[in-house]
Amino acid sequence: MQVRRLASWTAIPLVAALGLAACGSGSDSGGSSAGVVRIGIAEPKHLIPTNTSEVSGSQVLAALFAPLVDFDADNKPVEVQAESVKTTDNKVWTIKLKDGWTFHNGEKVTSDSYINAWNYGAYGPNAQDNNYFFEKIDGYAAMNPLDPDGTGPQTAPAPSANKLKGLAKVDDTTFTVTLSAPFSEFKSIIGYTAFYALPQAAWESEGKLKADFENAPIGNGPFKMKGTWKHDQQIEVEKYDGYAGSVKPTISGAQFKVYQQPSAEYAALLANDNDVMKAIPAENLSTVEGDLGDRYLHSPASALSILAFPTYDKNYSNPNVRKAISMAIDRDAIVTQIFKGTQKSARSFVSPVVAGYRDNTCGAACEYKPGDAKTLYQANQGPAKLTISYNADGAGNKDWVEATCNQLKTNLGVDCTALAEPKFADLLTKVQNKEAVGMFRMGWSMDYPSMENYLGPLYTTRGSSNYYGYSNPAFDALVAEGSAAATQEAAIAKYQQAEDILAQDLPVLPLRFGQNNYGISTKVKNVEIDLFNRVDLMKIEYIG
Repeated sequence: MQVRRLASWTAIPLVAALGLAACGSGSDSGGSSAGVVRIGIAEPKHLIPTNTSEVSGSQVLAALFAPLVDFDADNKPVEVQAESVKTTDNKVWTIKLKDGWTFHNGEKVTSDSYINAWNYGAYGPNAQDNNYFFEKIDGYAAMNPLDPDGTGPQTAPAPSANKLKGLAKVDDTTFTVTLSAPFSEFKSIIGYTAFYALPQAAWESEGKLKADFENAPIGNGPFKMKGTWKHDQQIEVEKYDGYAGSVKPTISGAQFKVYQQPSAEYAALLANDNDVMKAIPAENLSTVEGDLGDRYLHSPASALSILAFPTYDKNYSNPNVRKAISMAIDRDAIVTQIFKGTQKSARSFVSPVVAGYRDNTCGAACEYKPGDAKTLYQANQGPAKLTISYNADGAGNKDWVEATCNQLKTNLGVDCTALAEPKFADLLTKVQNKEAVGMFRMGWSMDYPSMENYLGPLYTTRGSSNYYGYSNPAFDALVAEGSAAATQEAAIAKYQQAEDILAQDLPVLPLRFGQNNYGISTKVKNVEIDLFNRVDLMKIEYIG
């Protein structure tokens, strides 16, 4: 199974939130210097674009790589490294690159830089977390043959191809992408991390990435690596003078500091040893305004916090049991008591920031009715003991998970344990391997602005982040039909029908929509965190 971008956070929406205690070093006695800003992150799982599906890794890659397109204030794709992205039928797309762009080692960015990287990401045996994102390109199926009996004893046959049939080089700065079916939102998808280019220096041989490349990735973005990735400690980047983008950063570099505990990161922020904390821990929300004053900031986010069920586990395989658990959770009370109103209760499976959002698509299953919940739970012989696993490096996870467990104990008459995993990466690995973790918290921050991004990766049978083992052919078909629709309006109609199926099956429970609630030091200004929970490194300024 593949995977992709999830949120390690929870505190404020989005993913990120980290916390305290720097893993290796609690605080940075050196402080920011000469225009270098310090940003707290969790330990990334990977730093290969096709293998990076969580927010901390994406934050680092956004410094090192330039996308083909980015998004304007209206969430419309706008060209960055691409000169143009054109189609006449939504199936064959021609991408023209801007000339004169280079990687940090001086290599020219060419069509091959993209074609080689995308072929690597799409090739099944490479097991890239973002493999799923290449599914729409013609030739993907031959590179990812299906296991004939799913999780049964048989194994999938070897791929019959190692390159995407749909990629064709026209010249050094032009290539075409042929999709297996029309997809009107393809231009938005290529703004995602998985579609960054890689230099020739990344490859040991054709189709084989150098083993140590991700410890010092070479990108085409505004910053280049300074040294190598110091795992569980920090990743440092410095301004790349050869960056060809029209907007240049004003800072000389960034130090991404890895924290394993939100409390440690918050303490570092108060001590001016960290410049940006992207999500304030829940336990500090009652004092943060007094602690930071006008350095406590807010911005819209695309984050959705969910409680996920391992549907392959017999304890959670009955949708009625899942519905009962949902009805036993008082979402509004947790928002008020734990998050101090900084988040909003969620009763839909897509974020209000995307077109097609409808309020309360979850319907009766998300209404707080503890009496009905207990009756339904007992009638369906729900388990006497529940577990909710969470990552301890996400700000506020402990507080809301324990509060949720307490509600389930009271309202369902069951035992419930809040089980912490040290890192988000650890939790992802366990659920990916279908280890017994019980229910588990997840967060989602969109990769590109579309309902499809909240449905396809998370819930389709082959979805990149379908950690729950959920599979419904009718749901898969509706998402596919939406993707192939000629217009956004027609696509949304299909996506909404698919969302209605989720409300019946409940592989996850929507809990909260987030906003970015973040804190900054006295050494920076113009700090903006975008809908993807990434600090905008082109706007942030160091003032010392």
